Amino acid sequence: MGADHPHTALASANLAATYSKLGRYSEAERLEVEVLKQRTNSLGVDHPDTILASTNLADTYRQLGRFDEAERLEVEVLKQRTSVLGVDHPHTILASANLAATYCQLGRYIEAEALEIKVLEQRKRLLGVDHPETILALSNLAGTYRELGRYTESEILEVEVLEYRTKLLGCDHPDTILASANLAATYYQLGRYADAKGLEEQVLKQRVKFLGANHPDTISASANLATTYSQLGQHAEAEVLKVEVLEQRTKLLGADHPDTIVASTNLAATYSKLGRYEEAERLQADVLEQSKALLGEEHPDTIRASANLATSYRQLGRYAEAEKLEVKVLEQRINLLGAEHPSTILASSNLAATYSALGRYAETERLEDEVLKQRTKSLGVEHLETIRASANLAVTYGKLGKYAEAEQLEVVVLKQRIELLGANHPDTIRASSNLATTYSQLGRDSEAEPLQLEVLDQRRRLLGDNHPSTILASGNLAATYHALGRYAEAEALQVEVLQKRRELLGDRHPDTIASICWLASTYKMTQRYSEALEFAKRAYDSYVATFGEGHSTAQSAARFIASLENESSVKCG
Repeated sequence: MGADHPHTALASANLAATYSKLGRYSEAERLEVEVLKQRTNSLGVDHPDTILASTNLADTYRQLGRFDEAERLEVEVLKQRTSVLGVDHPHTILASANLAATYCQLGRYIEAEALEIKVLEQRKRLLGVDHPETILALSNLAGTYRELGRYTESEILEVEVLEYRTKLLGCDHPDTILASANLAATYYQLGRYADAKGLEEQVLKQRVKFLGANHPDTISASANLATTYSQLGQHAEAEVLKVEVLEQRTKLLGADHPDTIVASTNLAATYSKLGRYEEAERLQADVLEQSKALLGEEHPDTIRASANLATSYRQLGRYAEAEKLEVKVLEQRINLLGAEHPSTILASSNLAATYSALGRYAETERLEDEVLKQRTKSLGVEHLETIRASANLAVTYGKLGKYAEAEQLEVVVLKQRIELLGANHPDTIRASSNLATTYSQLGRDSEAEPLQLEVLDQRRRLLGDNHPSTILASGNLAATYHALGRYAEAEALQVEVLQKRRELLGDRHPDTIASICWLASTYKMTQRYSEALEFAKRAYDSYVATFGEGHSTAQSAARFIASLENESSVKCG
């Protein structure tokens, strides 16, 4: 028949479709490019088979993460099908749905929503509510609502989709499994992590069974479950899955595919949770460069990469770099998503955290108060993100000396987290730690000590002795021993904390410098003035080098040195 015969082109198209179903998109693309050329030459650009070839190639471009190329083809396909077949023809409606999917991948959710609402209305009218294509339209719109942060609307639609598909297709049909995965994603966004985990574990089992361990959908199921493990504080289990996902995606899709980049981002997040900040920063810096090159500066994924890198900078004590990125992220998200979108609110929260690290507590309070109001309005008082906003504001109240207000919030936060997450979840332990700190600030050290002992024990057991959160717990307990006049116990812990922070964070990290200050204070209380003065001067020099002479930490260290010199001279005299 020859290479240009229509039957040859059809055979190539069929083989390409098989490659796509197997997740072998690069092989599918090569065939589809050739099919499109053949059909354009032999049939013309407006022939239905040529338009179908354009549609298939656009879908493969989308799967390969080449969304601009997909959009160009899909816009043309929609025009052709509208002109040739009419607005209500099934193929025209499908072209609208495909273009909407690409708009979602490009972060253009408002444009996607408008198309998807139209597609859903057409399919209900023409096919009925129980038709698989109508249910698919319902599912697509639910996904867009999720991306727009409209999680309650998303959940309503996704429960409906899962019920339809279970009834019509059975529990093990791929579309039913996808509906479960989508509903799990919305549960995740609503903070219902236990519900999400139950669905995701089932989805992963089904996909391994029916598709194999290396199918892209199976890998996505692993990635989703790993992210939920992270939210539940199961970071070791999350790391195992995330490393595996990154290896699989790199092998199957290449290092620059958007899904591979997301896998790197997710693994970096787990490294941060495990206190491995330098590993996290290296991954996130790579992700940001890849996202800029592939998606552009204004794509939501690029902005997210900037936000993640800023978080690593903050964790490494590089606050000026963090602030610069976070201010830009907040501006971009306000422009692209609006002030009330969850991602915009998260950007405000992150910037507030950096302002706090820089000692700019009034600015921190202003942002955090607004974040709490927005979270309460959009998510309700029991959502984990609302609770986190309360916890952050309480810490800032403590920094501003508003201890009674801090205690009031922290008692509520601890109660909510015990009920929602359990006593051993990292966020619950953090709530105990924060309340203990407030008790100390109120001079109620005898109430702080038992909480801090429990926190230290939990963190040692869950995270290990060398995790930054465990080290912080040791430092907090040491501070309480210091306040109670138990200086020998305080010193033993402080020496250990300083040594570990030097090893993990380096001499210039603010947490390391703070440890030097605490040890200097303990030396002072035990009248070891020469050692206290040596450590205080070392802390002052480090603060000046890190923040400058005018920073509050440097000025505080200078005052402490002056008091030491005065007191030691009085003692000597």
